[in-house]
Amino acid sequence: MTFRPKFITFDCHGTMIYFDMAGAARDFYGEQLGAEKIEVFIRDFSAYRLDEVLGTWKPYAEVVHNALERTCKRNGVAFDPEIAAKIYDRVPTWGPNPDVPAGLAKIAPHIPLVALTNSMNSQIPHNIAKLGAPIAHVFTAESARAYKPQMRAFEYMFDELGCGPEDVLHVSSSFRYDLMTAHDLGIRNKVWVNRGHEPANPFYGYTEIKDISGLPGVVGL
Repeated sequence: MTFRPKFITFDCHGTMIYFDMAGAARDFYGEQLGAEKIEVFIRDFSAYRLDEVLGTWKPYAEVVHNALERTCKRNGVAFDPEIAAKIYDRVPTWGPNPDVPAGLAKIAPHIPLVALTNSMNSQIPHNIAKLGAPIAHVFTAESARAYKPQMRAFEYMFDELGCGPEDVLHVSSSFRYDLMTAHDLGIRNKVWVNRGHEPANPFYGYTEIKDISGLPGVVGL
């Protein structure tokens, strides 16, 4: 029998929104570093952003600032805080991956859609408005005072929705930010959107789709 959840919960940036931190890094550092070194820089920038969200909550501007500063140090590049601010300011301008609006539109009339996002309250409305389908609830790291992959972010969402892990289908393109924690919290119903961010990891138990166009079929729509 197809599982029909009370809510479908989503990672936002990377899964629904085209999260172009790599493009931002290339714009500001690509010419200086060259083709090979910029790929190392981008990898390090991603790793440091993850490391920065594992501790006590701080504004996302600080996450970007600190991660970029650490990345520059590691790669022997002069750090400019104005570039960190410019990268941060790009985040609300990013729109959805091309497959997202149509896929969400098929589901939204039937199952409430929920965004659980490592974002600020002032940022995320601009991204959500570009999705082309109604999102019933949006929960931010700022409101939860915790970033994913911390369990507290998910627990905040459950408290606000008045539900438990058994009631949701969680959808993400990332194991490290979402699906590993979802597994540990007992969310049995998970979907991995394989956008090429990370390799498959079957241990965590999920349905794989190539993009959001495949999600309606997962819930029998």
